[in-house]
Amino acid sequence: MIAEAPLVLDTNTVLALWYFNDPSLAPLAIAIAGGRVLLASREEALAELDDVLSRARFGLTPEARARFLADYRARLAFLPALAAAPAFELPECRDRDDQKFLEIARDAQASHLLTRDKLLLKLARQRALRGRFQIVTPERFVAEGGGR
Repeated sequence: MIAEAPLVLDTNTVLALWYFNDPSLAPLAIAIAGGRVLLASREEALAELDDVLSRARFGLTPEARARFLADYRARLAFLPALAAAPAFELPECRDRDDQKFLEIARDAQASHLLTRDKLLLKLARQRALRGRFQIVTPERFVAEGGGR
């Protein structure tokens, strides 16, 4: 069964799933590959992923980086543009670079934003997000049966 609402993955979660192949996230990777989970993103998040992958510590050639990005892009159900009029106001993340993930989750009407980022996880308790989408670690999402 396909999830009704998409998920949003921050950059580190994407890397954990497909660059590092984190075994604890294997059920989520399988659910995504099987089409049981939809993913949402936006061009600026993909640009951030490209920037991170271009760093020397990842050791990817430009061709390998392009393949990684194309593979991830193919997993995305849609790439929603910024909403003209936000459905609701979001709390502000102390790391402005991470605000885009909150916006994507809101604009895509996502069920979850999966992240290990402490500043994003801290926002999970914000009243403005209650009943909208959850911010959880990918490990918690998997442990709670997400993607099955």
